Amino acid sequence: MWAVIGVLLLVWLVVTVLGALLKGLFWLAVIGGVLFIGTAAYGAIKNRT
Repeated sequence: MWAVIGVLLLVWLVVTVLGALLKGLFWLAVIGGVLFIGTAAYGAIKNRT
């Protein structure tokens, strides 16, 4: 389970960085950031139970 969450976090981080670096793709950075935060929150919640 942790491997899947780790891979997803890495993918969202790459998407966010690409969106920030490529001009005109700011929306990609926003979506990547939202997905990164959502995945991190999901992992934190699953860790508690």
